Order: sequence, then structure tokens, then C-alpha cells
Amino acid sequence: MNNKGWNRTFAGALSGLMAFSLAACSGGSDSGAGSASPSTSPSASASVSAPSPAPSAKPKEPFTMTIYVAAMKQEEFDSRYKGILAKQFPHITFKFETDTPGNKIEEKVVRGEIPDLMKTDLPLFRFRYLDLGLGEDLTPYIAKYKYDMSRFNQSFVKELGDLTKDGKIYGLPAPPYIPSVLYYNKSLFDKFGVPYPKDGMTFDEVYELAKKLTRTEGGTTYRGFSANLHSVLRENPFSLPILDPAKDALADPAKWQQLFSNLKRFYEIPGNDFNKTFADEANVFNNGTSAMEIDQLSTLLKLPDTFEWDVVSIPTLAGAPQRVIQRGPGYWTMANTSKHKDEVFEVMMALSSDEVQMSESRLGMPTTLVNKEIQAALAQDFPLLKTKNMKAATYYPPTDPVPKRNQNVTNVDPAQQLVPVYKYFIEYVTGKTDLNAALRLIEEENLKLIEAEKAKKK
Repeated sequence: MNNKGWNRTFAGALSGLMAFSLAACSGGSDSGAGSASPSTSPSASASVSAPSPAPSAKPKEPFTMTIYVAAMKQEEFDSRYKGILAKQFPHITFKFETDTPGNKIEEKVVRGEIPDLMKTDLPLFRFRYLDLGLGEDLTPYIAKYKYDMSRFNQSFVKELGDLTKDGKIYGLPAPPYIPSVLYYNKSLFDKFGVPYPKDGMTFDEVYELAKKLTRTEGGTTYRGFSANLHSVLRENPFSLPILDPAKDALADPAKWQQLFSNLKRFYEIPGNDFNKTFADEANVFNNGTSAMEIDQLSTLLKLPDTFEWDVVSIPTLAGAPQRVIQRGPGYWTMANTSKHKDEVFEVMMALSSDEVQMSESRLGMPTTLVNKEIQAALAQDFPLLKTKNMKAATYYPPTDPVPKRNQNVTNVDPAQQLVPVYKYFIEYVTGKTDLNAALRLIEEENLKLIEAEKAKKK
């Protein structure tokens, strides 16, 4: 096989997935609306006489709508959306913008160049949407257009609601989201005569496999297990935040102890030492010397073509829900400065339609919908992934969203919160500090970040 064209992350991942137990999408329009317009449907009772000819519809006024998506190229936007937008909205000229140098959304807001419609990623939703004063509550449009929000996986709807905590709906979940899975090197399992992993395994079972596969042979050390720390700590089985949602402290230290200890045992297997840095550890599977690795499932992930590999569902941890760990999706959002808000919402419905999400799913982008047919189509048009066990991404439902900080406490950029977590986890698993000290230092450094944020507002 040739994987050389496969580029890294699901964040752009990055940035599919699921046996959902949530409500199925409604029938009728695949955009989720009860009708294509806010008007009510005709009466069910027919008239005896022939209907009068309908008056000719007044042509819609042409205008330009600006759509902003960071980390997306014009070519990708055109291939995913241009066709359906041109078909449904011939009177609208769509201008696509992205975060080229000098055009970050913050810079555009300062210049007064605010787009009508944006795709906003969850980690930066507050900083690059709400805090910029762009928030538009979609609740009135959802009611006006009778839009069916039960089409979406409710974990993603809840995640945005948990962030804002004001009862408003600021976005529609947009693919992809980024599930984590367990990759395994089939060539190493075959070489050492060990049965392949299966969907539905626990961390304890994976640990036993890792012990069997960790060895030195022919001068080469083969590791039984490695991990992308994003997929085991940032996203974790407990949906555990770093900072407590209600106070300035580390959230639930007992659960952080369990997460750290669960992973530490893998790195205590003789020969399965942690590989120096975050990046080195995340890339060891690519070298062909790690039998298993927990990582994100992504059409943009680089893997070599020197060995056979596949994926199974992420292992479950004792005491944690049996769910898929995932990086949440982006959200289609409307700027409250737009002069064409109804049209913006109509475009949002089109971009969230079954038709668009089926196309994206087939290209390897996990759907944010509960539609099982769309879920099952994951990566069917992506040559490398269509041969893999894509059911691994949907073996469990998506995990609950990570609780967000309350409005009455100072928040810190999630990426900044993570820095001490990774730093002291690595020191812990490499024997440079103990567990209690690692967690204490994580808390102390995050408290310093909080104080720095408070100082900015004085």
C-alpha cells in the first residue's frame, strides 16, 4: 500500500464514529428543516377547483456572503461546498477567506472586515468568537425554520452549551470531529505470533499484549505500546478538565492520578521506555518499532508504507464510561454584524445537510449527525482508510464533553493549560518526579496562568 500522501492530525487534523443511542435524524428535508423557508406548509385538504396559477416569484436580490474558515484552503472549500452552494443559492456570490498572514479573525475584526459566516473550532470558540463580540444566538432561526437539532449527536450540541452556559445556541456542529483509536502494527503481531487486538478491549488487556510484544531482537528494540498524549490526556476517558470548572484548582486530582498511573505502567515494561519528548513518542509507531499506539483517526495522519496496520476501538479504563474519546468538532457560526442573517442560517442548514455530511463522511471526515447510514459510509471514498476497520471509530458513542470553566471564574487558554500537564507527565513517567509532585506542579503552574489572566483585566 502507499500511505505517503497521507498527511498528519485529525485537527487538520486532523479533527469518524458511532453506535449512537441518541435520537435519529428526522425525515423530510435533509437539511433538518421542516421546510425550505419559514413559511408554513399548504393545507392538507385539497380544493375542488383547479388551483390558480402561482404568481411568479420575485427574483432574489444578489449579494456577496463572506465565509471564513481558518486552516482551510480555497481548493478544499470549493471541492466540499461550492457545488451545493451554487445550486441552492444562485443569487449569492460566496467569498471565501482564511487565516492567511495578517488575516486572523481578531485582525479582521479590528479592521471592521467581519465575515458573515464562520467555522469556529471549540477550543478557541470563546476567544475567537464570543470574546470578539460576534456571538449570534441561533435559537430564533432554529424556531423560525423549524430546524431539527436532534439530527446532531447531542454530545456535540451539549459541548457548545457547556462552554457558554447561557442557554443560547451559537453554532451547528460541523465535521470533522477527531476520534481516538488504537492503531496496531499487523506486521509485528505476525512476526511474533501474537493475536491481533480486537474492538472492545480494556487497558488491562492492551497492557498484557504490550508485555508480550516488547522485546529486543536482532539488535532492534520493539515496543509494545506508545501514545499520542493528546489522545490519552487532553482527551481522556473521564472527560476530565485540567482546571476545576468552579474554582481555581486542579480538577478531581484522584482521577488525574488514575490517568497518570494507568499510562505509567506501560512505560515501566522493560524496553518500553517513553521516547524522550511528546513528538518523539507520538511518532514512534511510524518507525515500525511500536506494536500499538493510541492516536487520533485522521485522513491527514502520516503513516509509512513499510508495514501492514489497522485500527480497533480505543481501550476502556476501569471506572470510566465506555465511550469513544474524541476531539470535538468545529461549529458553523453567524456573525451578529451580518446584514443577511436569514440567508446565513439557510446556508448553515445547507452546509449541515445529509448530502454534504454524507460526502464528507465518505471522504473520511466523521459526521456530527446521528444518521447511521452516514456514519457507516466513513472513508468509503478514501482509498487508504476504506480497507481499514472504520467501525472502530463508532464502536462506542462519543464521550461526554469536557466540563468548561464557569463564567464567574477566570479562564485560561486550554492550550496553555496543557503545557504543564505534558511537561510533568513526561517527568513522572521518566522517573524525574513522583505522582503527587507532578500533579502539584501542574496545579501551581495553572494557578500562575490564572493570575496572569487576572492581571490583564486590571
